[in-house]
Amino acid sequence: MFSNLQDKLDRAFKVLKGQGNITEINVAETMKEIRKALLDADVNYKTAKTFTDDVKQKALGENVLSSISPGQLLTKIMNDELTSLMGGEVNELDLSKNPTVILIAGLNGAGKTTFTGKLASFLKDKKGKKPLLVAGDVYRPAAIDQLEVLAEQVGVPVYTDRNSTDPIAIAKAGVEEGKRNGNNVIIVDTAGRLAIDEALMTEITAVKDATQPNEILFVVDAMTGQDAVNTAKTFNDRLDFTGVVLTKLDGDTRGGAALSIKSVVNKPIKFIGTGEKMDALDVFYPDRMASRILGMGDVVSLVERAQQQFDEKQAAELQKKIRKNKFDFNDFRSQIQQIKKMGNMKDLIGMIPGAGKALKDVEIEDDAFKPIEAIIDSMTPFERENPDAIDQKRRSRIAKGSGTNLDEVNKLLKQFMDMRKVMKQMSNPAMAAKMMRNMPKMPGKPF
Repeated sequence: MFSNLQDKLDRAFKVLKGQGNITEINVAETMKEIRKALLDADVNYKTAKTFTDDVKQKALGENVLSSISPGQLLTKIMNDELTSLMGGEVNELDLSKNPTVILIAGLNGAGKTTFTGKLASFLKDKKGKKPLLVAGDVYRPAAIDQLEVLAEQVGVPVYTDRNSTDPIAIAKAGVEEGKRNGNNVIIVDTAGRLAIDEALMTEITAVKDATQPNEILFVVDAMTGQDAVNTAKTFNDRLDFTGVVLTKLDGDTRGGAALSIKSVVNKPIKFIGTGEKMDALDVFYPDRMASRILGMGDVVSLVERAQQQFDEKQAAELQKKIRKNKFDFNDFRSQIQQIKKMGNMKDLIGMIPGAGKALKDVEIEDDAFKPIEAIIDSMTPFERENPDAIDQKRRSRIAKGSGTNLDEVNKLLKQFMDMRKVMKQMSNPAMAAKMMRNMPKMPGKPF
């Protein structure tokens, strides 16, 4: 996500490295590179110019302290301005009405229907709501079938009327159905087009009038960059939507839409889609996204994802097993499953400060755990529970059964034993403190 923009901004900051102070000349040179990086990321030209002008003025008005470098100061200013550019603070859904009607709009291919399912899952699991989906796309083949499949996956009801081709009547009837059944959130999926046309805009406006939604969310493909912003402006002029959803942020996103859309339409980004799975939906936090764009990571989001998979009772039992040196391959496999549920590996690594830049040229596959899982699955229940009993003969059989080789099995077993040893030591506070004291001191100045 935004890797190209990160690289170009990093190169721009290098202009100030080694400089003792901030001057109009070195800031102007840096701003030129930053503006070029933003334009390459398909950011709106007016937005890019205003942004760099604001950063320049603030940078020239700051005194560089002896404890920080000009580059560090500019990074701080950039972080603040990027946060402001993308909305400043989080804007969550207004769910105060009962029922809350949410209208989903956008062009074909942006991921409206998938987002509709994700939003229902988010509201049901994280907000304790009772949503109903309304299948209002009567034009796209299999659109209704897709929504029914998604609804079944996330465990929510869906209203359909396959005998009708009137999206306005369907939307209105769906809202009435939700009210009768006590659904406190009603999400209406609407039809899109391959491009904006008057028929689409007239129809979606009529659906809005018929349903009187509390929230109108415009779904846009983040990979389309500046085109996404232009489409958003056209929709906003007719619908006056309440928020934007950026999908496909797990792809090769240049960042233009995320950085431009708020300044052009003056509507907040409320959600971002980060994958195809139904739980791959995040509330949009401008400050966290700014940190990620600047390569500073997003530890808060990483911790939140980990907490969603965290089972307190299971963790307590695992802690007991570690202390008794009983941590086995069943526990290890369970930990792998929890990590996989947190999201794709590249996205997770990008949240760790510095890791995104350090590993930018390393190809990290989403199925990186597959060989490990294959090896564990090829073990017998006895072997998984008793790793110390896996002798050379068993290792050869496991290698054949998992489609790997003996070296890979030996490597995994060695890493597992080393990890188990460290985990046991770290579970003992006295031993952990001793290990920390004995760690070699790193040369150079601390951060």
